[in-house]
Amino acid sequence: MTSVGFCREWFLLSCDKKLVAIHTKECREPFVFGCSDAEKNPKSLKDDGNSNDGSTEETGSDEVLTFAVSSSGKLVALTDDTKRLVLFECEPSWRCISIRWVVRRCVSLVFSQAEDELLVADKSGDVYSFSVVEPQREGELKMGHLSMLLSMAVSPDDKFIITADRDEKIRVSHHRSPYNIQSFCLGHCQFVSALHIPPSHPHWLLSGSGDGTVKLWEFESGRRLQSWDLSQLDETQSSDPDKNTAVVRIVSSPDGCHVAVLCEGMSTVHVFRLDQADERRLIPHSRLHLAHCPLDATFDLEGQLWVLLDSSDAPLSIHTLRENSWQCQTDGIEFNRVSEALRPHWNTAQESTRTNRRFEHLYKVGYDNVSVYLQKKQQRLEEQQQKRTKAQTSNGNKRLKKEASA
Repeated sequence: MTSVGFCREWFLLSCDKKLVAIHTKECREPFVFGCSDAEKNPKSLKDDGNSNDGSTEETGSDEVLTFAVSSSGKLVALTDDTKRLVLFECEPSWRCISIRWVVRRCVSLVFSQAEDELLVADKSGDVYSFSVVEPQREGELKMGHLSMLLSMAVSPDDKFIITADRDEKIRVSHHRSPYNIQSFCLGHCQFVSALHIPPSHPHWLLSGSGDGTVKLWEFESGRRLQSWDLSQLDETQSSDPDKNTAVVRIVSSPDGCHVAVLCEGMSTVHVFRLDQADERRLIPHSRLHLAHCPLDATFDLEGQLWVLLDSSDAPLSIHTLRENSWQCQTDGIEFNRVSEALRPHWNTAQESTRTNRRFEHLYKVGYDNVSVYLQKKQQRLEEQQQKRTKAQTSNGNKRLKKEASA
């Protein structure tokens, strides 16, 4: 999946089969990791070699699915469609530490705050724990859901693992004993697609869903503090009430004061302000109307919002808060350096990778069987009434005939 992030002063882009790291402050050679050129799974090669047709091809496409950055910015991990789990060290220079293998394709990666553990959530609903201290050690099953997992987060004190699934549930589990569930955050009407803990409020949780809402929680108690329907904040969305609006990304500035929310297929970025002193807490600040649909967004260390756009000509934009207004920047040393280094990798990316709609197939389709049943029941009652009326009329005619003949 196409996504962006920051690892200290390195701008990260995952696109197609590559992870690209570009330094924003210095003129350094970009780091590029290609999954198609990486180590193959020995088990897969052995199994394929014993097949009847003699084929040795991998079943995956090597497309990068997701990546994660540790809180210190020293470690990066990625996973791809061929079930690789790759761990990098980026300081003092980029280096691949290990390549391990997961059981199923993953949807979310999260480092623990202590950076000794990497948590991996897969599509079957399981969470595995991989050691960072022992980079060659295989993963261990940590916990599981009965539904497909879509997002995951770890509390800043490493005490809780927060997981979100397709069945509208957000579960808060104890990190050291995941079978011990602290709370559930319930209230979404569709799958929960995004989770984020703002750094300035370690006891709050932001969640986004396929129902088009952003909710603020006190996750330890499961209490909902606030909810915003994004379709009511944007006139272009409210004009089409039948259109699904899935939240795909929630990111916050380093100081935790501003939150950016992206929706699938929408060319608008919603920016909120977090304020504990205000009664509303999560306050709409502004809407950034873009020329193209945003694919992903991230904040740098200086609080600038970097947005990746679905455009071949201008795939990147930077927005800076000045005088309480977000202003778009299309020039500057950092912008030009990253754009030039990004362009050759972006131009060669497959169009299907850049415009992929991740959550379109996750919406649950409801069937109103009750109304169909009631309609058929009414038809049967009307037919029975017609038969009874016809029978009564026929009997009455016979009695009249008998009386006339008598």
